Amino acid sequence: MINLQGISKFYTRDSVGLHDVSLSIDHGEFVSVVGQSGTGKTTLVKLLIAEERPTQGTISIGDWDITKISQRDIPLLRRQIGVIFQDFKLLPGKTVEENVAFAMQVAGESIKRIRNVVPKVLDIVGLAHKSHRYPTQLSGGEQQRVAIARSLVHRPKILVADEPTGNLDTVNSQEIIEILKKINEFGTTIVLVTHDKDIVNQLRKRVITIDNGKIISDADHAKYRL
Repeated sequence: MINLQGISKFYTRDSVGLHDVSLSIDHGEFVSVVGQSGTGKTTLVKLLIAEERPTQGTISIGDWDITKISQRDIPLLRRQIGVIFQDFKLLPGKTVEENVAFAMQVAGESIKRIRNVVPKVLDIVGLAHKSHRYPTQLSGGEQQRVAIARSLVHRPKILVADEPTGNLDTVNSQEIIEILKKINEFGTTIVLVTHDKDIVNQLRKRVITIDNGKIISDADHAKYRL
């Protein structure tokens, strides 16, 4: 599903994002990527969604080599990879329903398909009853659930969650993780980037640890070791 071979990302001579990283993530896996701030986790996310290009090495997703992906093909890639960020990135002037629908509108989806899909993804995240509310009328956890719903509209094969609980309390964090686990059970590959030890230890799934741009540990059913 995801394969990185010899990936390095050098920003300057003294600034290294990743150095000689090789890893594979299979279809349907739930993988936590952990490490301290500035160790290369965010660089990994940016490479997976083609926001950054590697200096060396190759990245493939399925049978698709995205190492030198064209600008024209990036939107197609991002329909296959859903992304959730720490800061939600919702449009304040649009309702919950409109925020989710907007992701489909910019992709040129038909009104009929939008009306069919949006209620379904809102139901998955438990927000069908708040579809007409605005982001300011929601809690932080609810806003993150809207962001998750938005990431699901194209039925992505992979969901990358970049510190999705970073701005949330323990209760809301737990709700977000339970939703991610449910999505994973549907067959979606989950890549969770986090520094939350409690969440990682509770999951007891595969944990990839990055330090100074290198993978220092990759273990199944693991705990946060740093």
